Amino acid sequence: MNIVFHFVHIVVNFTTKNTKFLHKEHKKRSSMKLRIKGNSLRIRLTKTEVSRISTEGYLEEETNFGNNKLLYVLQRVDEGNELSAAFESNKITMLVPSSLTKDWPINSIISFDAHMPVGENKSLYLLLEKDFVCIDHTTEDQSDNYENPNKAC
Repeated sequence: MNIVFHFVHIVVNFTTKNTKFLHKEHKKRSSMKLRIKGNSLRIRLTKTEVSRISTEGYLEEETNFGNNKLLYVLQRVDEGNELSAAFESNKITMLVPSSLTKDWPINSIISFDAHMPVGENKSLYLLLEKDFVCIDHTTEDQSDNYENPNKAC
């Protein structure tokens, strides 16, 4: 699999309000966060989103750039035991094995990660994690985030 990311040395934090799920009737506001830094991809999920990826198996966000948009997707898959990802047609898809998401809403596991090979001597670091409440001052709605065990960000 050849995946090329041209995001080297750029940090991008996206929080969007437009969410599409596999079925239109499940369309609701979401705060799934994407962070890209070098060869790493991190997605943070609220409590509701952790529950949805476990039960529905699909989350999608979009960030509009005028005539273009970036889609980022979490998709549950039945096979495998670690995270993987793909990038095609302005869409980043992180594939999450169902074995990881099965009890995730009710267990104490905070995150899953993997180093996905993307070329000779290169890898893409993937991290999927529960989003904690930030104690620092922020205008972001954190009402659906997990309690921060450190009580500081």
